Amino acid sequence: MKWFCAFALFLIATSSARAQSSSVGSWYIYIGSQQLSEKLNWHNEVQYRNFNAAGDLEQLLLRTGIGYNLTPANNNLLLGYAYIYSEAYIPGTDLKRSFSEHRVFQQFITRQQFSRFYLQHRYRFEQRFIENSDFKMRYRYFLSVNVPLTNREMVPKTVYLSAYNEIFINNTSPLYDRNRLYGALGYTINKYLRAELGVMSQILENRHREQVQVVLFNNIPFYED
Repeated sequence: MKWFCAFALFLIATSSARAQSSSVGSWYIYIGSQQLSEKLNWHNEVQYRNFNAAGDLEQLLLRTGIGYNLTPANNNLLLGYAYIYSEAYIPGTDLKRSFSEHRVFQQFITRQQFSRFYLQHRYRFEQRFIENSDFKMRYRYFLSVNVPLTNREMVPKTVYLSAYNEIFINNTSPLYDRNRLYGALGYTINKYLRAELGVMSQILENRHREQVQVVLFNNIPFYED
């Protein structure tokens, strides 16, 4: 826990100094999953994204869905909905324009463990209804790995390394939308909660931008066999 806190303080101090010039944004994220039955789970997620450390809103994302476990722990199908409110700067000005997006998505998650390495693959297909814009579709592939440092397993009070890469592909030209590369230090608070603090680089076609991410994961088995 001392390692995690020291890393958190260093990263927050460094990123806050850089974020004053809006070169680094910040994302505050909650991701939850609760078992409704032996097969069904409820996904719930909130992301508060800023252009700077805090106060300059970029996006508010609310995402939810119902998943079905094909196997007890490793393979899950999910049908979901997301609402996204965005505030984007008008190029060359300090003015913003706001718009909303409604999104329906389908995804498949599969997980594997090899020794200390916990892998997750996520395949997601999105149908996007963007205000004052054409209907769009997008494909996403997400690969993540968690590696415990202070224990051999992801048990409570474990410090771990986390990393992911996610690529976004449009169904029309240009096919390449963006790529996200992330690295973090995490801590398992108990068997239901874990937290991460890291940096994500979002690589667009002609530019890239870094975001500090503070993430809380909540996985509670409401259902008892």
